[in-house]
Amino acid sequence: MDLERLALALRDGPAFAAKRDIAPVLRSLALGEFDPEAGRAIAIGDDCAAIPDGDGTLLLAIEGFLGSLVEAMPWFAGWCGIMVNLSDIAAMGGRPIAVVDALWAPDQAHREPILRGLADASRAYGVPVVGGHTGAGAAANLAVAVLGRAQRLLTSFDASPGDLLVAAVDLRGAWHEPYPFWDAASRGAPPERLRADLDILPRLAEAGLCRAAKDISNAGLAGTALMLAECSGIGITLDLERIPRPPGAGIERWLGAFPSYGFLLAVTPDHVPAVLQAFASRDIAAAVIGTCEPGSRLDLLHEGVRATCWDHAEHRLLGCAPP
Repeated sequence: MDLERLALALRDGPAFAAKRDIAPVLRSLALGEFDPEAGRAIAIGDDCAAIPDGDGTLLLAIEGFLGSLVEAMPWFAGWCGIMVNLSDIAAMGGRPIAVVDALWAPDQAHREPILRGLADASRAYGVPVVGGHTGAGAAANLAVAVLGRAQRLLTSFDASPGDLLVAAVDLRGAWHEPYPFWDAASRGAPPERLRADLDILPRLAEAGLCRAAKDISNAGLAGTALMLAECSGIGITLDLERIPRPPGAGIERWLGAFPSYGFLLAVTPDHVPAVLQAFASRDIAAAVIGTCEPGSRLDLLHEGVRATCWDHAEHRLLGCAPP
């Protein structure tokens, strides 16, 4: 394996590029860097906005979908509108309450499969669609927002040197060709399984077994690890030999793929056995795939050879690292 070539391909590839537009948005909105003196209520860079609410935390997130995806796979886009938002809630130790959507389409014929995908996912995951906005006479576009609540919060800001990095991915799926989507949810997975699998994350949070987590987004596993490292102000080494992946999946494609169920968790060594068992009991592949370290580099490791993929002290991806 040519690690330097792989690191360059990831650094310049579409998965990392999908997150590079966040930093200028933060600057335009004057959101600035995380300020510990202001509290951790709505730190930018997490999967959801976290808003203190009594003895828990309200979670608010939104996802938008490219018009090209909505046009090419309207039902799947509607399904994903629910699915990806629920992953954001779970990654922060929460459970979903409800979703709303904003949908534009030229006419009812274009709108119907998108709405059917939303409705099917709403029923499968047991989360209601409670309202939204619909526009006609325009190109198909979709955005979906979710509200949830956590009793004990997981963040992207609390991974520490000495933690082990655990990846949990549902490998019971298939590629949604030609896209980099690994679909383990929309093709007949039992609703009871989908709901219980997501509930692993809040149960781990409430048991105090994990303190930092992030769902594997369209930045892929490597990009998500980099975002976690930047938000927590640490370095991460990924051991490529330990990463769970489907049979036949090339490592470059898999590191940049979006799995329908995939999470990275920073776990202290003494809690790793319990965390791995929680996923194993649900037949979800989970393994320690790396280490959290002092520094600022995302390194790839294979058979004792190391290559740096990114250094967030030199070039920030999100622009929301702690000072």
